[in-house]
Amino acid sequence: MSRRTLKLPSWLPLDPYILALIGTVVLAAILPASGAAADVAGGASTGAIAFLFFLYGARLSTTEALDGLRHWRLHLTVLICTFVAFPLLGLAGRGLVPYVLTPQLYSGFLFLCLVPSTIQSSIAFTSIARGNVPAAICAGSFSSIAGIFLTPLLAAALLGNDGGGFSADALLRIGVQLLLPFVAGQLLRRWIGGFITRHKKVLGYVDRGSILLVVYTAFSEGMVAGIWHQVTPARLGALLGAEALLLALMLMLTWYGAKRLGFDREDRIAIQFAGSKKSLASGLPMASVLFGAQASLAVLPLMLFHQMQLMVCAVIAKRRSRDAEQESPASAAVSREPAAAVG
Repeated sequence: MSRRTLKLPSWLPLDPYILALIGTVVLAAILPASGAAADVAGGASTGAIAFLFFLYGARLSTTEALDGLRHWRLHLTVLICTFVAFPLLGLAGRGLVPYVLTPQLYSGFLFLCLVPSTIQSSIAFTSIARGNVPAAICAGSFSSIAGIFLTPLLAAALLGNDGGGFSADALLRIGVQLLLPFVAGQLLRRWIGGFITRHKKVLGYVDRGSILLVVYTAFSEGMVAGIWHQVTPARLGALLGAEALLLALMLMLTWYGAKRLGFDREDRIAIQFAGSKKSLASGLPMASVLFGAQASLAVLPLMLFHQMQLMVCAVIAKRRSRDAEQESPASAAVSREPAAAVG
């Protein structure tokens, strides 16, 4: 009788980066930065956020973005899903307070509905599912750019004082820490674009390291302020349930809504993956600027939603790929190589 080893299902992505995020939260709980160390961590976090958005601007090809405008119906659909449908569902979640979610957790739940879509994972899942990869690239890029403007404005309008006191000063900080570095990256792209392309992998670690620093700073502030005593296991379970329902609704809306709008299968795949997900990389820096000491609770729903969307979309992408191969094995085989290269 042969021995069987226990293996994780191939559809269950155990992302090392998620493990690093969890480890950072644990570190902040055990050794939170306080006093002078908190000032140093805060300053480093501010600089990391600015550098992060500088890299976003330097990576975005203006030519590719302009070429993608010919798919304006697709991009408009993704933007409506991201900045209209998601916020409306987030507002509907207010009925969960205080019986299911605490006011603080609900603020984080609503905030995750306001952040832009992802870029990398949208491209990867669209590629796996044999969808329109160029459209996914442009849709994610447009969403990220729009999010720099729309997320703070939506947060100011919908969260109000629940978000830590939104004001003209908060919006100014967003402009200085996020928008100006992004614009600077775009302006310098013609000189540094080649360098960034050649060192894409190394700069990817810089991206993730910057986000880990933001997470550590935010959760340290939460530990020092004692806000984690407000969260119980039952509340966390309720939050996961609410987020599972939110993700399910958006996945159905993007897929069947795109079908009703007349998009073909490849475009529907791009719309579903770009329109149903939220960006941890963009949301964390924005939350740290907008929420201040309350940022740890504000980003907790986003962190949980991020991992949930990866797991669920991995299953859907592989299912869509199998469906494509069954419907047209020849065409799926031809399209496999370029799709894998882009993803």
